[in-house]
Amino acid sequence: MNIAFTILVVLIILAAILLIVVVLLQNGKDGGLATNFTSANQALGVRQTATILEKATWYLVAFILVLSVISVFTLRSSSAKSTGDSVSTEILNQAAPAEEAPAFPAEIPQVDPTAEPAEE
Repeated sequence: MNIAFTILVVLIILAAILLIVVVLLQNGKDGGLATNFTSANQALGVRQTATILEKATWYLVAFILVLSVISVFTLRSSSAKSTGDSVSTEILNQAAPAEEAPAFPAEIPQVDPTAEPAEE
């Protein structure tokens, strides 16, 4: 694997873990984990905290999406340069040559309908 691909995967995993934390901290219909931090909500204001967490969620989702697309192109370009292509070419070159296919349709002997059947 490519070093750039590995770095991108690590960044995606870290962003995903951070996204999980941010989503769990958001104030849902029934409260959520944000209700446990009432002193922080009073200091920052409930409306301000919800906006920051919501923006962080969207930024993290966009970050993961962009990194995922970039990682696909990184992996595709690294696999094109890898030795896998030469191996598959070598395997194809070593394959047994195909036998000639019979002519189609096969020649069917013509039966003369006026001829008498052969006796056994």
